[in-house]
Amino acid sequence: MTIRYDIVHTTVYRYREPVRFGEHRVMFRPRDSHDLRVLATDLEVSPQSEVRLIQDPHSNSVALVQPLAPAAELKIVCTFTIEHAHSHNLELPLAPSAEHFPFAYSVEERFDLEHYLRPHHDDPDGKLTAWARRFIRTDGPTGTRELLVQMNQHIRDHFEYAARDEEGTQGPLETLERGRGSCRDFALLMMEAARRLGVATRFVSGYLYDPALDESAAAEPGEPETLGAGSTHAWLQAYLPGAGWVPFDPTNNLLGGYSLIRVGVARHPGQAAPVAGTWYGPPNAYLGMDVQVQVRRQR
Repeated sequence: MTIRYDIVHTTVYRYREPVRFGEHRVMFRPRDSHDLRVLATDLEVSPQSEVRLIQDPHSNSVALVQPLAPAAELKIVCTFTIEHAHSHNLELPLAPSAEHFPFAYSVEERFDLEHYLRPHHDDPDGKLTAWARRFIRTDGPTGTRELLVQMNQHIRDHFEYAARDEEGTQGPLETLERGRGSCRDFALLMMEAARRLGVATRFVSGYLYDPALDESAAAEPGEPETLGAGSTHAWLQAYLPGAGWVPFDPTNNLLGGYSLIRVGVARHPGQAAPVAGTWYGPPNAYLGMDVQVQVRRQR
């Protein structure tokens, strides 16, 4: 079964006076795969701009936008129609050699996964490693998938979600200490913890469908609140032999399904910013940025 969604992603930068713009890197387009197809797409930019479409080293679709005139507002509106097939990681069988933790990747896999296996943040006192090892069973074999499922659920149940508009991502040790963070903070925490257990992970940016925000649909009674919808969302994928890249959303304890709509993948959150660019003008000219994402299910 597949579901079609209409997506509108609007980003607006506002300034006190007209400023000049450098090139902006825009990563909005959903990432095509066997479970997700982009059927229609459109990009509108104000002021008038030159647009080039490229693929980055991770094969993400990126629009390079160069505004051609100064302005007090830069508005980027992307619209998409996509077809999304259901996916659930509990339905994907693992290779026999990877069913139980610890497991080893093949030599060929390790060559390709090297950058996704290497932690990017220091853990000088071993606090993150110790936290990750809490999910290894001491009363018998530890299922590889079950370890990650429990870590995913633990973050949802024991950490406080706090949306943040400012750029950047908390380090995993900071998220552990604070016990709170945004979706990208939780994704990075689980990524770095899993890497310290020898599991390859990568960061995923994208969109999150929430029926509560959709006029054409309604949430099921008793469903938990969806966190992170209405803007861009972030989660992670772990590479498990036999199943491939498997999604985990620790913000909402999701394991795939119809709700997660991929846009970009990267070894670190800094490589998957939805918009990045420069402007030139007085230091106090910048007023702020507004982001709105609407995901509507077609009837």
